[in-house]
Amino acid sequence: MEGKLTFLGSGTSMGVPSLGCACKVCTSTDPHDRRLRPSVLVTWREGGADVEREPGKERAVVIDTGPDFRMQALRANLKRVDAVFYTHGHADHMLGMDDLRPLSFAASRESGPIPLYASPPTIEILEKIFDYTFSPAATYINRARVKLEPLAEHNPVHGVDFWRVPVRHGEQAIDGFRFGGAAYLTDVSAIPDASFALLEGVEVLVLSALRHTPHPSHATLEQALAWAQRIGARQTWFTHIAHDLGHEETNARLPANAQLAYDGLSVPVTL
Repeated sequence: MEGKLTFLGSGTSMGVPSLGCACKVCTSTDPHDRRLRPSVLVTWREGGADVEREPGKERAVVIDTGPDFRMQALRANLKRVDAVFYTHGHADHMLGMDDLRPLSFAASRESGPIPLYASPPTIEILEKIFDYTFSPAATYINRARVKLEPLAEHNPVHGVDFWRVPVRHGEQAIDGFRFGGAAYLTDVSAIPDASFALLEGVEVLVLSALRHTPHPSHATLEQALAWAQRIGARQTWFTHIAHDLGHEETNARLPANAQLAYDGLSVPVTL
């Protein structure tokens, strides 16, 4: 089945430009250097091989809803969300959950609440921050029509399998995802050997690559490039990019099959 992967945001936790910064990248006029918080959208039409003869319903899955999600959804002309997968419970990955509300009202009338797939620690954080949505005693009438679903190793959504890929984010265990011939791994500082095995045969790979200088909980561009070479995807896109890396200058020094992504980039994927 053919689908599309769209980068809703490719920036680090502070976004680019970063507040109060006058560096070369933060003041750049290149639109590729303007990066919202990290998130991707996976879309496809149900129907597989018959989709051209009898087009199926368009489906959409979001990975992470950061604080820029509303702006990202408007830019992507997002009309529906069938599921959300969360990598972990940090602010830049989940604070936009409440912006699912208008999309969830229509979705709930059609097929019930939007499922939010997350690990137990991430579910605990979501329940705490969005108590007015998830508490059994919640009375807010316009709360999002969503439901928390414990993340499993294998999570099917309308004919597409989303597989959990465990990675490390400093001392924290977080989740990446593989879907068909594509994989999305953000906020990564280490990839266990068992997870490399889960990535065999990936054709389109997304990896976080913060900057050149080391960071305790994020990979450098050089580390991410080495992982990309080991995994051997046909194309690798780097995301969760800080203001240390200018888009044009950095890509000029990288191989053609391993480049910095940018907000709004869409690439075909096999699901």
